[in-house]
Amino acid sequence: MHAWPFMTRIGYGIAILLMSTVTAWPSPWAEAGDNQLRADIEILAMAGVIDNVTTQWPLPWTSIAHDLRNASLTGQPEAVQAAASHVLARAEKENEPGTSSAATIDLTNSASLVHGFDSLGRGDGQEALQLSYDSSTLAGRLSIGSFTQTFRGHDTKLMLDGSYAAAKLGDEALLYAGWIDHWWGPGWISALSLSNNARPMPQIGIERLNTTASGWPVLNLLGPWQAEFFVGLLDGPRLQKNTLYNALRLTFNPTPNLEIGLARTEEFCGADHACSPLRDYFDFNNDPAHLDKTNDEGLIDIKYSHAIFGAPAQIYMQLMNEDSSPLVHSGTSHLFGASVFTDIGAGGPLRFTLEYADSISTRNIFSFGDDIFGFSYTNGSYPDGMRYRGRTIGFSLDDDSRLLSFQSAWHDDDGHFYELSLHHADIGTAQLPQNNIVSSQPVTVNMAEVHVTLPFRHLKIDLAGRLQDDQPRPAHGFTASIEAGLRMDFGN
Repeated sequence: MHAWPFMTRIGYGIAILLMSTVTAWPSPWAEAGDNQLRADIEILAMAGVIDNVTTQWPLPWTSIAHDLRNASLTGQPEAVQAAASHVLARAEKENEPGTSSAATIDLTNSASLVHGFDSLGRGDGQEALQLSYDSSTLAGRLSIGSFTQTFRGHDTKLMLDGSYAAAKLGDEALLYAGWIDHWWGPGWISALSLSNNARPMPQIGIERLNTTASGWPVLNLLGPWQAEFFVGLLDGPRLQKNTLYNALRLTFNPTPNLEIGLARTEEFCGADHACSPLRDYFDFNNDPAHLDKTNDEGLIDIKYSHAIFGAPAQIYMQLMNEDSSPLVHSGTSHLFGASVFTDIGAGGPLRFTLEYADSISTRNIFSFGDDIFGFSYTNGSYPDGMRYRGRTIGFSLDDDSRLLSFQSAWHDDDGHFYELSLHHADIGTAQLPQNNIVSSQPVTVNMAEVHVTLPFRHLKIDLAGRLQDDQPRPAHGFTASIEAGLRMDFGN
């Protein structure tokens, strides 16, 4: 971005912030994107204070707040009690009835190559004005702004991301419509099938409001559970116009330490495709003799929590299948990770995460080395693949890529948040380089990122700095970038 437009955007963004008065940011969900909030929720789940259904974001506040209000914290470690206080205060603030307004701005000279759960902007700049409303049965937000990216040419677009309308259906379900970010999976750096890497598509959906176990025989063996289904429109520049997208996820907690997620995502209808959604949705067979008419992905993830030498820890795995068989001819991508939360005597626990994601599909579920290239997010019938507005809907490095990451994060008693991430990325392969939209040729990139969040009375500032030893092709060489995100909050 040239200097003058960049400075103009800074001035415009600051003006928006100064004109805004924010009393709260009402929302029926804990929204994806806040690693400090997520760490507190994981600590509470591992301590048994709330249900261990934490991998299906956004998380409805109803269930979390209910568990916290009824929890006995006697005998719990200080870190658990502090997390309970922080999360309950956040839940009550975001469910205060009434209206509020907000403004946000995010600017960078180069967006992050690896887009994790709490990454900042997806482009070179974005800003938005927001007006929110919340009541006991209805909630909504109108967010209007602009989004600029220089990927594939300088382009500025109207942005409605974060806008939604939601209505409670009794005490059990929430019906919603809008542009909403999702993160499905236990990973902190990557999610294979559905993440916040791409901008949210316009969608309509329904999810459970509370995660209590079923009272039905047999089903109650699942323990606490969550379910969500939505249908979205993949609009914007595409080869296959009017393509629709649907996603279904069931997450359950059969034992206190174990969480299992099952999901299916699907592209269907669209230009030059026969559109029979119900018939095609239940056509699971996909082999050379019977090709299905949709582009779908099946997913399973498992997270297991246990204390190691007194420190809460979790290991997790996510598998994404492109074909119908779960074990053979599966076309499977993989994600593995582990996190440990260590009490250092001040502030929150220090989290260490080691995570590996691999979108080179294996022919069978664990047949490593027997690979299928250009398969995970690319499809012959849908040439745009599982991508939206130039970014992958799942793993941020797209097809045929591997990412090894180490992340450490900690927050102090005043809510200042500090995070260090180290990444080793192998992007694309020589077999089918054209199937990767991040880099035109295979490249290996090592990256370090520091992310700091500084809350003040009326303002929250996010700052990030990144160093890379190389860049996705056609660019070459060392690069550095900085990013700043701001949000005003004047309180009551």
